[in-house]
Amino acid sequence: MTAPSLFWFRNDLRLTDNPALAAAIARGAPVIPVFIWAPEDEGDWPAGGATRWWQHHSLAELDSRLRVCGSRLTIRRGPASQIVPELARETGAQAVFWNRRYEPALTASDAQLKTDLKRLGLEVESHAANLLFEPWTIQTGGGTPFQVFTPFWRKCLAQPEPALPHPAPQALPAPAKWPTTIPLDQLELLPRIPWDSGLRQAWRPGEAGALDELQRFLKQGVADYPVERDRPDHVGTSRLSPYLHFGEIGPRQIWHAVREFARRTAPREGDTVGEPYLRQLVWREFAFHLLYHFPQTPTAPLREAFNAFPWQTNRRALQAWQRGQTGYPYIDAGMRELWHTGWMHNRVRMATASFLVKDLLISWQEGARWFWDTLVDADLANNTLGWQWTAGCGADAAPYFRVFNPVTQATKFDPEGVYVRRWVPELAKLPTKWLHQPWDAPRSVLADAGVSLGKNYPRPIVDHAEARTLALEALAQTQRDKAR
Repeated sequence: MTAPSLFWFRNDLRLTDNPALAAAIARGAPVIPVFIWAPEDEGDWPAGGATRWWQHHSLAELDSRLRVCGSRLTIRRGPASQIVPELARETGAQAVFWNRRYEPALTASDAQLKTDLKRLGLEVESHAANLLFEPWTIQTGGGTPFQVFTPFWRKCLAQPEPALPHPAPQALPAPAKWPTTIPLDQLELLPRIPWDSGLRQAWRPGEAGALDELQRFLKQGVADYPVERDRPDHVGTSRLSPYLHFGEIGPRQIWHAVREFARRTAPREGDTVGEPYLRQLVWREFAFHLLYHFPQTPTAPLREAFNAFPWQTNRRALQAWQRGQTGYPYIDAGMRELWHTGWMHNRVRMATASFLVKDLLISWQEGARWFWDTLVDADLANNTLGWQWTAGCGADAAPYFRVFNPVTQATKFDPEGVYVRRWVPELAKLPTKWLHQPWDAPRSVLADAGVSLGKNYPRPIVDHAEARTLALEALAQTQRDKAR
C-alpha cells in the first residue's frame, strides 16, 4: 500500500471546499486527518474561553462527518513542530498537507515546519482555503499594501472571480492502521463552571450548522441586508462570522452562493443584490491583508502617533463596561448579549467599542482582549482592525472625533427598544420614550416600571457630553505632541 499522507486540520474544520484535503486525497494514498491542540503555537493570542467552547463542539462534529466517510480524526496535544514529525514517523507518512494561516506567530512557525519536514524527506504542501485572495497578491499600483478599504475593494473586484468551491468528498481512503489519539475531552476545552448555556442555545457549531445558517441568510436576509444589517433588534445579518473563523464554511462557498442568489433574483442587469454583503466579506479580507503586512498591530497602533495617547487606567469603569453595567442601556445590552451568546451585532460592537475608548478613555487594547476572550468569532485580524478602526488609530480608521452617542445610536437602530428590553430586562417595562435614557424619566414613570436607578439599574458611569469633550481634548493634545 502507498505510504499515507497526513492532513492537518487547523481553522478549516470542514470537508467541503477544503483545498489541502482535496490535494491529499488526489495523491491516491490513505489520508490520516489530524488535529493538534497547541495554544503555545498561537504566541500571545491563545484561544479564549468562548472559542475553546466552539472548538470542542466543532471537532466533535467534524469527527462524526469523517466517520461517515470511513475515516476518523486523530487528536494530539503539543507544539506542531514536535507533533507533525512524530506522527509522520509513527504512521510512515510520506506527505503532509495543510491550509495556510496568516497570524504572525503562525506564519513564522509554519515556514520553519515546512523546512524541517522537507529535510526529513517528506513532501509538504500548504494551500489557501480561508481567504478569497492571498494577502500578498493584492497590492497598490506602487506595490505596497493597501491601508484604505475602498481601493482595496475595487482591486479585489478587478481580480478574476474566485474559483468555484470543491464538493465534499464522499469517502476518504483509510490507512491500514490508525495512530493513537487522545479523547477530545482531554483537551479540556469546555468550561469547568457551566457558564455556556447561552452559547448552547444560540449556536450549532460545525459544518452542517454553517450551511444551514447560509441558507437561512440567503432566504431571509441577503436581499434586505443593506437596511437590516444595522438593526440589532432584527435578525438581519448572516451570523456566519464564527463559522468563517473556524473554517466550517469557506469564503468561496459564501461568495458563489450569494452571486448565484443575485443572478436568480436581480430583476435587471446591473442590480447590486448581494453586493453590500460581499463588500463585508472583502472587509474581512482587508483585515487579514493588514495583519499579514503589519504584524505588530494586534498590540500596537498602525498610526504611531497614538502610542502617546493619554489612555486612562480605570478598573472599576472597565469592569462596569465588561459586565453591562454602564447605565447606558444600549451599551449594556450589547455587552450582555456578548457574555450570554459569545457574539454581538456589529452595529452594537461599534457603539460599545466607542464607549470604551472615547467615553471612558480606556485603551482599545483592553477592549480587544475582552472581545478576544468572549467572542466565538474572535479572529485576530478582524478583532484588531475593528478596534483600531473605532479608536481612530488604524487603517481606514474612523476619525477620532467621531464619537458614537449611545442614546442616538439606540433610538436610530433600536427604535422600539426590542433589543434593549431583551438584554436589559430590568428596564423592560419602561415606555419606549424613556427606555434609552432612563435617567431623564420622571420618578413616577420609573416607579411604575419597577426601576430604581442606582439600585436595580445603575446610573450612567459618565456623562456622555462631558466625556466627548475630554476625548477631543486628549486627541488635540496628541496631535500637538506629534507636531513638536
